[in-house]
Amino acid sequence: MPYYSQTGGSFWKRIPVATRNLLLVNIIVYVFTFLDDLRGGDVLIQYLAVFFPASPFFRPWQVLTYMFLHANFAHLFFNMWALFMFGMALEQAIGTKKFLILYFACGIGAYLMHTGVQWAQYSFFLTSGAEEAAFNLLRTPTLGASGAIYGIEVAFAVVYPDMRLTLIFPPVSLKAKWMILIFIGIELLTGITGTMDGIAHFAHLGGALIGFILMMFWKKRNRW
Repeated sequence: MPYYSQTGGSFWKRIPVATRNLLLVNIIVYVFTFLDDLRGGDVLIQYLAVFFPASPFFRPWQVLTYMFLHANFAHLFFNMWALFMFGMALEQAIGTKKFLILYFACGIGAYLMHTGVQWAQYSFFLTSGAEEAAFNLLRTPTLGASGAIYGIEVAFAVVYPDMRLTLIFPPVSLKAKWMILIFIGIELLTGITGTMDGIAHFAHLGGALIGFILMMFWKKRNRW
């Protein structure tokens, strides 16, 4: 399974074009966000992270731009590492056009599922008299490529189900289909139980679901 072309050029240029440019844009946006934060500002977060639709901070373009923002370096690093590891092989398997469709569809799907959960929370807060909690929800941004990345990982497992993946910690090696299924199970469990607060677990699940649906649709029509 080739991860990148073996024909000439630097390693960076041998990374498939969509994966390479997504990596680059995410890194550049993070640098600008970091510099903005050093100055004590939050302009990029306010205008590019996505807010609950009823929030006065919500703007339609945020449904796309939120995918390119990250809360901190660790958030960026793990998302970009996953994009690098899974995206290269997947883009070569399904082509650049489908890869980009998949990436953005999963990101939007992640937003939609996350927003559906927020609607349920917001309605509950209002009916139960928890106005402060409802107010805080309106002011809380969502950001990160994680939903799109989960979709990419699921798509990878569909294309390469028996490819063995090894975690660094713990050092466990499993076939891709089982490894990704475990990740999805953990997200579902933590989302339902409300553990690991501050992480949009249902956004991850939304991205994973769209990734699976799209890959099954293409696979059924022998389009990759």
